[in-house]
Amino acid sequence: MTEVAWITGASAGIGRAVAERLAHEGWIVAATARGAEPLEALANKVTGGSGCIVAMPGDVTDAEDMDALVTRIEDTLGPIQLAILNAGIYLPVSAVPFDRAAFEKSFAVNIGGAINGLAPLIDRMVARQAGRIYLMASVAGYSGLPTSAAYGATKAGLINMAESLKFDLDPQGVSVGVINPGFVRTPATDKNPFPMPFLMEVDAAAERIVEGIKAERFEITFPRRFTYMLKLLRLLPYWLYFPLIKRGTGKG
Repeated sequence: MTEVAWITGASAGIGRAVAERLAHEGWIVAATARGAEPLEALANKVTGGSGCIVAMPGDVTDAEDMDALVTRIEDTLGPIQLAILNAGIYLPVSAVPFDRAAFEKSFAVNIGGAINGLAPLIDRMVARQAGRIYLMASVAGYSGLPTSAAYGATKAGLINMAESLKFDLDPQGVSVGVINPGFVRTPATDKNPFPMPFLMEVDAAAERIVEGIKAERFEITFPRRFTYMLKLLRLLPYWLYFPLIKRGTGKG
């Protein structure tokens, strides 16, 4: 039986690339984003083979829409075996002036969107005692970075959410994990005005993600030279951490 995957934020960037890769490997991929046209173009791009992409537009910030969408996916395509809750936005912020709207929008999409996907997924997967869920976070969630107060806070929340849910879902036969990419060339990162170390192409990132899913890793993070350096930085005392980050980012 062909397996069904659901990916949010699938119209561009990492979500689109992962959807293509899974479809080429034989999955039926339900691709979700707000706009139907990019999803239809993506579905038409993937032809041949045993897998396919089915456009399933929806707004992750609308809880009722997500409940109905998951029902529609399972009624038309079959039980969701794999979900990648990837929808997110990146809004750089500064403390002065403080942009309340950027924080509210970031939390509504990045955190609220994940919650709205988790609610219908967990109910169904627990009932079946089977399923895998990945939350798309970021290495920006490891520790505080300049201009990342909104985005980084949401990604830190998703990392903590995945870690905490794992304790409850493991005994229920449901796997939960987190994806923490470094810099990946996407429309979101194209607007960064600073050098991005170890920048990866989106297709290479999708390959790492699919490999990590196959290996059933809790955390999928890449490129490891960069991400493990950031893991080490977060272990430093603050009196050393802040000067190093300021120097490295030119914020000193």
